[in-house]
Amino acid sequence: MRTKFLYLFYIVLFTSCSSFLEVDPKSSLSGEGIIKDETSANAAISGVYDALRSYYSVDYQSIAYLSGDNVQWTGSQSQVQEFINNKVNPENSTISSTWNGIYRTINRANNVINALVNYEGDGISAAVKDNVLGQAYAIRGLAYFDLVRVWGGVPLITEPTEKVGDNIGIERSTVAQTYQQVIDDLNLAEDLLPSATDRFAFTKKTVWALKARYHLYQKNWEGARDYAKLLIDDQSNYELIAPYYSFFKNNVTGTKESVFELFYSANEANPHRAQWQPQTNGGTRQWAPSEELIALLTNASTAGARSQLIARDNQNRWYGDLYYRSTGADPTYVIRIAEVYLIRAEAYAELEEYNLAVDDLNKVRERTSLADKSYTTNQADLLLWIEDERRLEFAFEAHRWFDLVRTGRAQQVLGITESFRLLLPIPYSQILADPALKQNPDYSS
Repeated sequence: MRTKFLYLFYIVLFTSCSSFLEVDPKSSLSGEGIIKDETSANAAISGVYDALRSYYSVDYQSIAYLSGDNVQWTGSQSQVQEFINNKVNPENSTISSTWNGIYRTINRANNVINALVNYEGDGISAAVKDNVLGQAYAIRGLAYFDLVRVWGGVPLITEPTEKVGDNIGIERSTVAQTYQQVIDDLNLAEDLLPSATDRFAFTKKTVWALKARYHLYQKNWEGARDYAKLLIDDQSNYELIAPYYSFFKNNVTGTKESVFELFYSANEANPHRAQWQPQTNGGTRQWAPSEELIALLTNASTAGARSQLIARDNQNRWYGDLYYRSTGADPTYVIRIAEVYLIRAEAYAELEEYNLAVDDLNKVRERTSLADKSYTTNQADLLLWIEDERRLEFAFEAHRWFDLVRTGRAQQVLGITESFRLLLPIPYSQILADPALKQNPDYSS
């Protein structure tokens, strides 16, 4: 009961208002001095995970899904349609809530980091202190990674926001500086965290997977390959479980497929299900598979067992069935071992180690009952094979839009004529709040 009370207290303490520039009066106390023992330290990091779950539940996923070509919008809100059209306005409420949610997560992480770095008591063992501190650094690193993928360079806030105006006047960092913050945080986390396997909390292994993804985005192919190898070689803890749908069907969570997933429950439900499921199942089906994706997932030669990702309702309409649990307890899959294999495959392809790339690609295909690809020395073809595999493997996970942007193919594939649309606009409310915060080029605000 005491832990639950402390957790709720930290939710109030670390919550900020409508802008990351603003602070709820209830959270104006410094994080320093709030963490006094192991119970309060664990409660505090639970509050950081709560914020991470919040922005991964719908907002961030909306951007990733709807900006790509796997998902269509069946609702009527014009602001959501902006993502489908790849013409998002600065006044869009989804980008505002996503920005606020990510910075809320960062602020909670900053509070934990500040408290533990300055902790001088004897109520927390060195192992617990390092573990909680490492998790806070890892979550902050992931949060900045998510920010830079959407907006490019952003303000780097690494101290707790304690009062209104604390962060006004902090200019945007460059893309390179923001990515440097990401890797700095991941390096700190890697040094502090234990080498354990935990599919619901950050450990050193989770950081390795994030580093593999980070290096892929940075086109550091050797780094992507080497960090991916650390996970792939740990076959007693991580594997491509078969058939494909075994990682999500029958209400399972935390399978060996999962490197890191976000846990939800009936009391803290994941609203994903309501977006995907049809009305007959208690949802709205406002997110639905695109016609192009349906064609791919109903073709045995391209989908294999991934056809289980979609189903038909009583009106013969297709809907996404990755998130289906009536309690709303579906996890959000942040990193799966399939991604790690495909990261290494892409790295091998870029390093011209073509046979090794095809081997990794085929491991993912074999588990979903697809025929192997033949060995090739045509790098362009091989990279497209990997792109196609990622599209279907993560059809309803937050990858497609970001994959097309990072590979420079978004304009060609999605028909985007204005290159500035590859970064979304800074929310207009943030521009109004701080004159030092400059809008991305060619947006109106």
